[in-house]
Amino acid sequence: MNSRGLRAAMAAASALVASALMAAGPVQAAPVATAPDTAAVGAVTPGATESYAQNEDQVALDAYWTADRMKNAKPANTINSGWAAEGRSIMPKAGKETVAKAPKEPVAQPAATAQSPVSRIGKVFFTMAGQNYVCSGNSVQSGNQSTVATAGHCTHDLASGWATNFVFVPAYNNGAAPYGKWSARSLHAASEWVARNDINYDGAFAVVNTLNGRTLSATVGASSIGFNMARNLTYSAYGYPAASPFNGERLYSCFGTASADRIGGTQSQGIPCDMTGGSSGGPWFVGSGASGTQNSVNSFGYNAQKNVMYGPYFGSSIQSAYSTAASR
Repeated sequence: MNSRGLRAAMAAASALVASALMAAGPVQAAPVATAPDTAAVGAVTPGATESYAQNEDQVALDAYWTADRMKNAKPANTINSGWAAEGRSIMPKAGKETVAKAPKEPVAQPAATAQSPVSRIGKVFFTMAGQNYVCSGNSVQSGNQSTVATAGHCTHDLASGWATNFVFVPAYNNGAAPYGKWSARSLHAASEWVARNDINYDGAFAVVNTLNGRTLSATVGASSIGFNMARNLTYSAYGYPAASPFNGERLYSCFGTASADRIGGTQSQGIPCDMTGGSSGGPWFVGSGASGTQNSVNSFGYNAQKNVMYGPYFGSSIQSAYSTAASR
């Protein structure tokens, strides 16, 4: 992603780091956190959806994603967007402004808890600029019974463009892919994300092909999904953290009540969580456990604020991206 032309919405936000989320090569960046009124790098049509048709077929991608390639894929928060300097992976530099100290948060237990595999939740693998990456994702209810929710930065980057070789591996566990590898036929994200990687809109959807004659939801099930819901709800977040101290080989979850972003002023909400890169795109369910309605995804964190994971507010723009995907 090109940081030129972008201005930080707040000095504090310059400490943003993708702490929850993807996995890959040299230290690089995930999405850019911009305030709603930040000048766009590209033309944006509010509420519009950008889509990409993937050309790689199921047989080719099944062969490409060997056990070794899946194991060695990097968390997506390492994507090189030009923001890796000084520990930043979300925001561009904000000159020499001082990073504000993070406000004190309520005492909470942020430690992620290991979970048994959930059939609907899995890992997302893809390629950008020749590097293989990994994120998390979840099967959601849709008319085509083939829609996966993930993070925007797991589908598109300003510098690299759309992801390729994109597959979803539900219930991944220690290298096992019990339900197979589901190749994507299209990717869909909000215009605000694709045009300028605006962190407020870091949600995206993949439509996968059928596998062995069956749809994804008929095979693994699908979660309900909600938009424009109340803020400050209690969530259970799931994902496959791959950066230390985790290794990306099993599912973890966090639980807590969401609060507003008081550091960068984004529209995203944060919950107590210490999951790392690789968990990006993992689902946030309302309430306790994985049976609730999905209402966000693991997105980013701040250097200055430990053990808090942020997820985008699922508003009308992300809903539009979902509706486009669900009808394909």
